[in-house]
Amino acid sequence: MDKLNINQWAEEDRPREKLMRLGAEALSNAELLAILIGSGSTKESAVDLMKRVLGDCNNNLNTLGKQSIQELCQYNGVGEAKAITILAACELGKRRQMETPEERPDVGTATLIYNHMHPVLQDLDVEEFWLLLMNQNHRLIKKMRISHGGITEVSVDIRIIMREAVLCNSTILAVCHNHPSGSLRPSKMDDELTNSLVKACNLMRIRFLDHVIITDGAYYSYHEEGLV
Repeated sequence: MDKLNINQWAEEDRPREKLMRLGAEALSNAELLAILIGSGSTKESAVDLMKRVLGDCNNNLNTLGKQSIQELCQYNGVGEAKAITILAACELGKRRQMETPEERPDVGTATLIYNHMHPVLQDLDVEEFWLLLMNQNHRLIKKMRISHGGITEVSVDIRIIMREAVLCNSTILAVCHNHPSGSLRPSKMDDELTNSLVKACNLMRIRFLDHVIITDGAYYSYHEEGLV
């Protein structure tokens, strides 16, 4: 029987699709390497080829990383480009081990939010609305601009905010925007938008921490004012 290439496999067994469904940690070393090289040979799939290469390296990635381009090119289906890709990936893995994990900033209070976002917003002459997604320890997972220009419930799509929170596995979120005029007084639209966000977070069981209005030198916090 002719050997199936990866495109003929059941979708749930293909390395790329498997990674998208289950995450990179669910894949074997051979499957991860197969994604990098993209294809095998006419005789074997990329996964089978990488299983064979790894087998000759005692299934040890450290040993694989010590191979030369010439040694890897001895395998049918591995040319210089694929060999270089494999060795580049091994080198990146080695360098990652040497790196210190990046510490996520704490944005758990209005003051910390202001200190983090003021440099981003201080010189703008239009309003921007930003979302800050946090883990349960108030460490920032992701920040993103939601709207540029006038702040309304039309321009700030609450569905996008909640989708991002779910995709990032965030348990706490805060929002902020600037007032280029320098006024710290929240508008009626600011109040309505805040109330809508509180309701959406309650529905999704995500903690709404604060809505901070930022000017150049001061801030207004809905949380500190007892409004959320």
